[in-house]
Parts: sequence; C-alpha cells; structure tokens
Amino acid sequence: MQTIDNFNFAGKKAIVRVDFNVPLDENGKITDDTRIRGALPTLKKILADGGSVIIMSHMGKPKGKVNAKFSLSQIVDAVSEKLGVAVKFAPDCAKAADAAAALQPGEALLLENLRFYPEEEGKPVGIDKEDPAYEEAKKAMKASQKEFAKTLAGYADCYVNDAFGTAHRKHASTAVIADYFDADHKMLGYLMEKEVTAVDNILSNIKRPFTAIMGGSKVSTKIGIIENLMDKVDNLILCGGMTYTFAKAMGGEVGQSICENDKLDLALSIMEQAKAKGVNLVLATDCVAGDDFKNDCNTMICPSGEIPAGFEGLDAGPESRKAFAAAIEPAKTILWNGPAGVFEMDNFTAGSRAIAEAIAKATANGAFSLIGGGDSVACINKFGMADQVSYISTGGGALLEAIEGKVLPGIAAIKGE
Repeated sequence: MQTIDNFNFAGKKAIVRVDFNVPLDENGKITDDTRIRGALPTLKKILADGGSVIIMSHMGKPKGKVNAKFSLSQIVDAVSEKLGVAVKFAPDCAKAADAAAALQPGEALLLENLRFYPEEEGKPVGIDKEDPAYEEAKKAMKASQKEFAKTLAGYADCYVNDAFGTAHRKHASTAVIADYFDADHKMLGYLMEKEVTAVDNILSNIKRPFTAIMGGSKVSTKIGIIENLMDKVDNLILCGGMTYTFAKAMGGEVGQSICENDKLDLALSIMEQAKAKGVNLVLATDCVAGDDFKNDCNTMICPSGEIPAGFEGLDAGPESRKAFAAAIEPAKTILWNGPAGVFEMDNFTAGSRAIAEAIAKATANGAFSLIGGGDSVACINKFGMADQVSYISTGGGALLEAIEGKVLPGIAAIKGE
C-alpha cells in the first residue's frame, strides 16, 4: 500500500478528502477547529513537496440540495489562515475542472460542499424506500455516484483520504473515487494513519486493566459496541442518559428522565452478559436531577432509581463520580465515548469532568487513553484537558464501527480490501 511519507507530490495535483464538518455559530464563525487542525500535516506535506492540493469535504446534512447554511465558503478564510496559503474556492464541486487545472505548485483549492449533490451519498432523493420504484432509483443513483466520483478524480493525479470521521461511509468522495486511481496513486493521510494506529492499540495491543466508558442518551445506539467490548474490557462504565433505562429496568423510578421503555429487557440482558463474562459493569447509582432542562433549574441529588415526578436526571451524582474514578484510575487502556451528563450546561459538567480528570490521571501514570465521538471531544476541550490524554479521535461513528470490528469502506478502498 502506498504511504503519504513515501510519495513525492512534486508537480502533482492531489485531491484530498478531509472532514471539515466543523461547528459554526449563528454568524458562520467556527467554534471548534479541531478537524481543520487535524488535516494540516497532510495538506502541508503535499504543498511542501511542491504539489498542489484540491480539498474536498462535506458540511452538515443538506440532503442533496444547495443550502447556504452549509456552504464551505464560510470557512475559506479560516482554512487559509491555518494552512498559510490563500485558499481558492470552487463554488460548485462538480464543475471545478478549470479551477483545478489552473492550480500551480504550492496552491490550494477548496471545493464547495460535496453533499450539495445527492450523488455524494448515493441515496435516491424524493422517493420512499417502500415505493416499488425505489430499487430502480437506487440502481440509477449508484451509476450517477460513479460518474460523480469520476468527475472528482479527474481533477487530480492522486487521491488522499484523510477523513476518518466519514471512513465508515461508502460515499463518492470517501470510497468510490479510489477506484479511479491505481494502488500507487491513492493513500491514507497522516490523520487517517494515526486513527488506524489508535484503534489498533485499543483492539490489538490491550494493556490491562482495560476500562471503557460509554455515555450518551440511548443504549440502543451503542448496543453493538457495548456487546463487542464485553469480550475485551475489564471494566465497563455506562453513563449519561442511558443510566435511566438501566435504573428503570431494575424497577426504579426515573421521573421525567430520558428512558427507552422498549429497551428495558436489553438493559437487563447487558447486565447479565457482563456478569457471565466477568466484566465489572459500573452504572451510576446517584444523579443530579433537575426540575427543568435548563442550566438554572432547581436541582437535587438522589438515587438514579428514585427520581421524583417532575424531575429528570441531568448528571452523575457524587457517589457515581467516585465509582467512575475508581474504575478508571488504575486502568492501562481507556476508551471514552459519550458524556456522563448534559455537559453543555455548566451546572451539569461534574460527572463528565470527573471522568476526564480520572483519565488524565491514569494517562499520566502510563495508560493509553483514546477519546472519541463529538461530545467526548467537546468535553475534553471544554475542560482544557486535551493535552492530558493519549489520543483524541476525529471520528464518532467511524471510531465505534472500527472498534466493533467492522471494515470501514474509506480504508478498505485504499488498501484494496
């Protein structure tokens, strides 16, 4: 497999898939540039070699239609500043051949949002899956997707995929485009290489004890990874909104808390699996409950299964925080995906902060810690502790699918798998 270090980009045009799906405020200003900074080593290597770079990305979910709210024109100045080059902009990603051809060595071009074209995702638009014509529409869209990918490939001499956050999608720019380059002219970028190595450390190079922390609102969205981790971890902390599904499954009262009433049996099954496999399952035993979903609501600390009517669990309580820390601090391998509470509101950050502090302490003592998923990354950045963990992944869904052991199309397309 070709590597970015071994490839000389001098005089060549490289089309690079990045993940610049960055959060913007109401004025279109970037609020977290982690993903842009993550792609810089790859882009700078190409330019330093004397190559030119065509940058492509998606932003948001415009569903195959042009939407100014998701235009990448909003980030051109920020990318230019970070890259140290005045980045040109192509307002239509599928009609950028002339702009790409005009690029000189050392220059950069950013294409408009790929998802303004339904061909990027390859899903038929405006037709229901139940419609008898759906399969024909799907077949036609797949053909269109190949043409779209071929158009993008035609802009460049080589292809670099540095977008781990979308590596689990078989989109035109993340997988299909690779078919138009031979093995010597397609490769993973530096960020992708680091992500693959980090996942490998978690899956194949486990130092024990191994503690995984899974947060978030729904147990149903994490069931695949929870079951996969059962065969690997020593300690499994389940926190965040899913706490209350477990509490109710055990006969508790959860008030107005988020709860998947149709997943109570699943919660009990997970507890049984953990017991059978000798995994120390750590669930929040107490919580900070509020009488409204807002920062300045009235709060109380109570057991997770004894939340009064009119109140909802919004963060892990003090006893739970101690239990989390006890399972994290002695660990030598740590995976964190998902917060312990509504960390976006300052009064409900204590649970997530306790996790972050315990991870930092373990890392300082030699543990390998991997933080993945948008909310966990936002947590660690909010607490100013990004430099106190081993690795922060740019991928949410991609990271989880990789840890589940699934083949990621964006990586398979480069490796020829």
